[in-house]
Order: sequence, then C-alpha cells, then structure tokens
Amino acid sequence: MRENESFSGIAGGASKGAHLDGSGAEFAPRIGQEQVREALDTFSRYRRAKLPLEQRIVEDELWWKLRHWECFGKETAKAAGRLEPKSGWLFNSILGKHADAMDNFPEPNVLAREPSDERAAEAVGAVLPVIYEQNDFEQTYSDAWWYKLKHGTAAYGAFWDRSLRDGRGDIRVTRLDLLNIYWEPGISDIQDSQELFIVSMRPTDQLEANYPQLAGRGSGVPEAGRWAWEGRDESEGKTLVIDRYYRRTRPDGSVALHFCKIARDTLLYATENDPLLAERGLYDHGRYPVVLDVLYPEEGTPVGFGVVAVAKDPQMYIDLLGRGILENALQASRVRYFAKKSAGVNREQFLDLNEPIVDVEGDIDEEKLRQITVSTLPQIYVNIMQMKVDELKETSANRDFSQGSVSGGVTAAAAISALQEAGSKTSRDMIAASYRSYVSLCGLIIELVRQFYDEPRWFRVAGAEGGRFIEFSNALMGRSPVFDVYVRPQKRSAYTKLAQNELARELYSLGFFKPELASQALAALELMEFDGKEKAADVIAKNAARYAAQTAAATAVAAQQKNVDGQMQI
Repeated sequence: MRENESFSGIAGGASKGAHLDGSGAEFAPRIGQEQVREALDTFSRYRRAKLPLEQRIVEDELWWKLRHWECFGKETAKAAGRLEPKSGWLFNSILGKHADAMDNFPEPNVLAREPSDERAAEAVGAVLPVIYEQNDFEQTYSDAWWYKLKHGTAAYGAFWDRSLRDGRGDIRVTRLDLLNIYWEPGISDIQDSQELFIVSMRPTDQLEANYPQLAGRGSGVPEAGRWAWEGRDESEGKTLVIDRYYRRTRPDGSVALHFCKIARDTLLYATENDPLLAERGLYDHGRYPVVLDVLYPEEGTPVGFGVVAVAKDPQMYIDLLGRGILENALQASRVRYFAKKSAGVNREQFLDLNEPIVDVEGDIDEEKLRQITVSTLPQIYVNIMQMKVDELKETSANRDFSQGSVSGGVTAAAAISALQEAGSKTSRDMIAASYRSYVSLCGLIIELVRQFYDEPRWFRVAGAEGGRFIEFSNALMGRSPVFDVYVRPQKRSAYTKLAQNELARELYSLGFFKPELASQALAALELMEFDGKEKAADVIAKNAARYAAQTAAATAVAAQQKNVDGQMQI
C-alpha cells in the first residue's frame, strides 16, 4: 500500500436508501449528493489556500536532490556552456541531523495515573512497542525525519485497517505526505480544523470494481497538482480518492468523528449513512488520526519550514561563487592565443601537441600570434565563498565538531566529547519536539487499542532469552484508565557511549566508588543529571553496604580477639 493512503475500519460500499438501526427503526442516510458538493467545495477552498506550501515543498525537493539550479531566477539561469557546480553543504547538514535523530530512536514507557490501573499500564506498555515493530516504525520514523528536515513537517497517521490479520483488523501506523493532506486555512493546530481531507491516487480499474457506481462518471474533482510534476504523470490510469474527516456534536454534547470517501464527485461510503456508526462515529477518541511533527514552526499554520528554507540562500551563493572561481580556474589553465588571419600558422600542427615542428609562412611576432592572458581572481572571492560556507554551517547548526571534526589543537577525548555534546543542543531540541509528537501518536494508538482490540490477541514481548508471550485484549482497559506516556531514547551514538565512558572514568578518579566516601558520592549524585545515574547510585550504595558489613565483621573479630588476649593475660 502507498505511504499516503489512509485506512479505516469501515465497510466497503456506500449506503443506499433506508436501513434499520440497532433498535429496528427505519434509518435514513444523512449524506447525499448535496453534502458531497459542499464537501468538494470545502476541499477546493482548502487546496487553493495550500498551493504556496505545495510549491515550496516541490522546490525544496529539488534542492535536496542537488537540482537547485532549476530554482534560480532568470539572472542566474543556465547560460550556454556555463558550469553548474552542486556542492553538498546543505545536503550534508541534513545528513547530520538525520543521523542524530536515528541515534535517539524513541521507545515508549507507559505509566498509570492510578494504582488500580498499573496492571493495564504494564500490559499496554508491553504491547505498544510490538505494534510499532509490526508496522516497521523505525523505517517510518526515518522517512518522516527526512521529510521533516527537508520540508519542515512530518505527518504520521494512525488508522484501523480492517484488512490486516486475515480480516480481524489491526492498527496501521504510516507516514503521510503533506501534499496529500488538506486542512482549514488560518489554524495553528490541525485538530482545530473544521474538516480534514486526505487524498490518494488509486487504480481506476480496482476502484470501479469495488464501487460499481463510479463506472461512467466524470471527474468533477480538481486534480492535485503534484501528480504530474517533474515531467511524469502519476495520475494516468488512476482516480483521485478523497477521505474526508469531520466532527458532529452528539445530543449529549460529546463529539463524534465521522468519515466519508469520495471519488469523481460520487459518495463511496459515509459513517453517517451507516446505521451502526451514525451516532458513534468512526473513532471513539474523536480526534483526527493525524499527528504533525514540526521542525521550525510558523504562526497561523499547523506546519513549519525546514533546513532547506533556512540554508538555501547561502547554498545558492556558494555555488554561484564556486561557478565563477571554477570557470576562472579552467580559463587560466587552458592556453589560448590571438592570431591574425595572415599569421600563416599551420593550425593542425599548432594544435597537435605531438608535432615537434609547426610550419609557418612569413615572420612570426607578438603582433601576429599572442598568448591570451587570463587574470586570476583575487583571494578575497575565495574568502567570501568560505564565509558563505561558514554562514550555512552556523545557520543550520552543523558545525565541524558536530560532524566529528575539531580544530584549534583540541585532542583530548573528553574535550572533543564535551564540544560535540554542547554543539548538539539544537539537535536535542529538535528531537525533543519529535518526542512530543511521538507521545501524541502513542495516545492515538492506545485509543485504537481500547476501541478495537475486543478479542484476545497474542503478542511476543521482547526480553531475555527470546522474550515471552502475553495474551491481551481491551478488557483490561475499559473506558476509565488514563495513561501517561514517557519517551526514553535508545542511545545508539558512539559519541554518547564515549561521553558515558568518560564520565565513568571521571567519577572513578574522583573517588565516587570508594566505599568510605559513599555518603558524599550519593549526595553529589543527587545534584547531578545523566543517563545511568540510578545504576551508579545503586552500585555505590551496594559497595557501601558491603564495606559496612565487612568493617563490622572485622571490628567484631578484633573485639573478640581482644577479649581472648585479655583472658590469656589474666
């Protein structure tokens, strides 16, 4: 399935005519052709407002693929025979930040808010990583970070897919393309949007086979612009399908999330036309099943901008200056001559470097044949280009020591590690923002588990000796438990391990592990904050207890020996 398709736990076809609801009373569908036209009008309005963002995303992708000369204006456009150097400073900046993110891949930790919910929290905390693993979330997380760094926002979707597990259904966690999501203009939180649309291109023959009412129908829906960009038409043989999410207020004041699927201005399915879901809605949590992870936020929109938007201006001038310097170097390295037409030089022999003799007619002097001298550019232009490189590094927080390179005579491992740790504060801030979005995604998944895991399922939970199997259903959760989700990173960076090793050596050299200094060491640890602090405190406390026991035993033996010596003297 495509990464940008949305999934739901609904039936396939559109409801037609009157039905019977759960009580046996006649039920009339609520979504008809008029409501479909209104939905398409809203979609068109959302799409027009989002066009500048779509154009920026397409252009950012060209910068990422080192095709940014296509984005330059007329004054810098390609001229006949001119060079187009493509340095990878911007590309390298994105590589470094992506590596930082994957070095701190998130891992959920589910805690109960009440003592009575601890058993449920433990079970959910064991099942949640398995759901992520079944969805190959590490690859999804990696793809989302590439997208976030390039375009400023990554989008995750958490849907119930009834086609999984041989028809039993399961949770689908996927990355969504911003080009395929449409929200209300002027909002800052996507959950505040009046409606939400997710579009995808589906094979026309399959769609018509599943929905016969589509046969012979015209489009009637404005096609999304991205399907024909970069010279290829991705819409050939396909039809645009629109998934519409919206909310309705129930009589009791609560909110129900509803869903309808539209293609070619034709309604394919609507939860409000389904007697079983007309009041309940699609998902009990009542939220749009989309989470946005923003890099650099903008006011008045739920999305932001990325590293490309910040660093493409210095990257442009780096390559423009590089073109001038390279062209000057190539001109200077190639010997050329001015020659009068009457010079009488045999050109074939003159241009053939293997000819030892060149035939000429008449006299040869500086007036008839003179070498063209190319003036080399002053060093200041190279310095200016280096200044633009440094500007790009600074504005994108991609300094040398962040990449493992240092200067200025810094050679000590502890000093290098400290510089790298200090230089990664912007990456830590970006990663912390992704963790907050990850917590929101975990919340959506937990609510889908609460709603749809109504049959017992077996999960293999990772652990020692291959893990263990647990049986789980939503019977443990009911509607009452509320969980807190905390994120702990899976530290996989060699630099982090180096820093931890250096810290352990420093603590040892300061005497933290001397049992006679345990009270001072534990007091100092209370004021410190680092990964593994609890383990270090546990080791120190155990050493202190062992030392105290040994000292007490030695004192007892000494006292007993003293008594024996005293009795012998008597």
